[in-house]
Amino acid sequence: MTNRKSPEPFAWLLFSVGGMAAALLIPVLLLLFGLAFPLGWLTAPDHGDLLSVLRHPITRLVLFGLCALALFHWAHRFRYTLYDGLRLKRFSTLITVACYGAAIVGSGIAAYLLLRV
Repeated sequence: MTNRKSPEPFAWLLFSVGGMAAALLIPVLLLLFGLAFPLGWLTAPDHGDLLSVLRHPITRLVLFGLCALALFHWAHRFRYTLYDGLRLKRFSTLITVACYGAAIVGSGIAAYLLLRV
């Protein structure tokens, strides 16, 4: 009998933190950049101001964290949708690798794009 620890608690941690971060930050960003600025409710910042905010390392770190955690939240939710909803547990290894692999690739793309600014 081996005393092998499962990575499942870590996956659930990423799921819960990603869901909380997405629920708190994405609606605010959508309200500002999707409604308030385009409809003129608030004065939109100019390009230079937004670029200077985006070039700050803490802003990049927060945006990367939001993207990565939201992707891992999606991966965990989609994994269990395929397992339980579609009853595809027989493909558990393939589903796990595909879901979390997509989250890792998406996080890498987010990091690349944020470092290019």
